[in-house]
Amino acid sequence: MKAKLLATAFAAAFAAGFAFADKVTLKSGSFLTGEAGDIQGDKLKFKSEDIGDVEIAVSAIEKLESSRGHVIQYKDLSRETKPVTVVGGAYSLDGKPLDMSNVKAIDPEEEKWHGSVNLSAAAARGNTVAESATLVGDVSRRWEHDRLTAGAGYFFAQSGDSKDDKQKTVSRFEAFAQEDHFWQPKLYSYVNGKYEFDRIMDLDYRWRVGVGAGYQWLENRDLGMGKLSFNQEVGLAYVGEKYEHESKDGFGAFRYAHHLAWTVAAVDGLDFVHNFEYLPAIDEWFDNYMIDTDAGITYAFRANWQLIAKVEWDYKSKVGDRTKHSDIRYILGLGYKW
Repeated sequence: MKAKLLATAFAAAFAAGFAFADKVTLKSGSFLTGEAGDIQGDKLKFKSEDIGDVEIAVSAIEKLESSRGHVIQYKDLSRETKPVTVVGGAYSLDGKPLDMSNVKAIDPEEEKWHGSVNLSAAAARGNTVAESATLVGDVSRRWEHDRLTAGAGYFFAQSGDSKDDKQKTVSRFEAFAQEDHFWQPKLYSYVNGKYEFDRIMDLDYRWRVGVGAGYQWLENRDLGMGKLSFNQEVGLAYVGEKYEHESKDGFGAFRYAHHLAWTVAAVDGLDFVHNFEYLPAIDEWFDNYMIDTDAGITYAFRANWQLIAKVEWDYKSKVGDRTKHSDIRYILGLGYKW
């Protein structure tokens, strides 16, 4: 009798556990039981009792039976946690279709720091003795209403016929930072600053600070060919600079900038970036202006390691007597991304 009661209790406990397990029924007719996880990028993370951890496209799900709460982030950046499910490949809330036109993300990724450090170096011996090195790095973080980006780079090269007559051909340092505050989901204001020097250009220093507004047209938007981010900015800046053998100078400037980032869907791990910045002096619009632009790709080939190939071009219309207007840098190296 006791054995029968124990068997009945065990069966009831097992049935109760099975009843409370989450269940995913696919449009193909097959189903999985287990534990539903986050929904990110229109994919459900699911810990199946039979096959372990899987990711299932929401569009392939006929029905998700789960009481798990999911974070809904709306386009005004407000959030709430509710038991979102899936019916017929579409999100459902309280038995009704969820209006996705007002939703920015389901279970948005945890806000954390991102960044990279990239190094390239070369050396030559024989008829020419030369060394070169480039070290660049950046960090960024996106909060609900704010975004911070910062970075720095050092560029060095020297060459000659022997180790005793080498001359520096590149000696440059730059650092920048920008803080954005989003007043609306796409509209933001910014403050930024930059410092640089270039010994070969006879630039003792150049610094600037600026304020303005920007518009985030796209932010990690999946358009089929990959995820795209694109924003434009306009504002005002003040530039202070000094060239060797010349007096200090400073001027106010307008500023226009745009930034493009593309994660290529066709090639896993391939990213393309492009940045452009134009600063004409307020009182010398056509005679005194600066252009900073770059374009490059990174390829993540293993874990967080990546290859980087990038071209940077700086142009200054008004420079010192011994300085060229244009400066081009090529970067090819190895980096670490997190």
